[in-house]
Amino acid sequence: MQKRSYILSSLLLALSLVFEASAEDPGEVEFRFLREKMVKEQISDAPDYRDPVKDPRVLTAMRVVPRHHFVEKKLQSAAYGDFPLPIGYGQTISQPYIVALMTEMLGVKADHKVLEVGAGSGYQAAILSLLVKEVFTIEIVEALAFQAEERLKRLKYANVRVRVGDGFYGWEEAAPFDRIIVTCAASLVPPPLLKQLKPGGKMCIPVGAAYSVQYLTMVEKSETGTITMRKSIPVRFVPLTRSGKEE
Repeated sequence: MQKRSYILSSLLLALSLVFEASAEDPGEVEFRFLREKMVKEQISDAPDYRDPVKDPRVLTAMRVVPRHHFVEKKLQSAAYGDFPLPIGYGQTISQPYIVALMTEMLGVKADHKVLEVGAGSGYQAAILSLLVKEVFTIEIVEALAFQAEERLKRLKYANVRVRVGDGFYGWEEAAPFDRIIVTCAASLVPPPLLKQLKPGGKMCIPVGAAYSVQYLTMVEKSETGTITMRKSIPVRFVPLTRSGKEE
């Protein structure tokens, strides 16, 4: 009951923010319509070539979070299109369908603590914040990390913590994590992230060569610590940027 109340209160807060914005700015009404259209046409009733996302909590979060506030003003009209968008510094905000799919694959619960590697604009963290207890997100590009932190605070996603750092090494002092999501492509699954994943936990990560086709990979750690990996769909993400530190 407590878990359901937490999710409900988070979603109601986010909805209230959207409705308040609508009252102040008629343009928000149009953006709300575009979010509904995005969810229906790209995600829940997806085209035949992709599997639809069905988790009602994920779909609600995708309807609520104002994606257009996570991109530059000049790109806001394209914020709900079926494609990624640049956010500066060679990084992107992921395609809405991929955000929804990876979130559903994680199977998050209300009491979970989640690590995100690659904060970017903060959009994925905002989606997760409505579904879990705590989100820890790391971004190696300092300017993007500061922008994401300011944006998340302004939009009142209070259960998200942002830090600047090399995501390959995770967030050791906050570990272990129930779930880990990596929003940039790695040539291999970083061992520190495997270590920071709780027994019984899951990680969703694109694995493959930079600027080539990668595979969305589900990593699971059994209660005894055994690691299994399963490839899913082909994707293309920007590469995991490193700080230059050697292993």
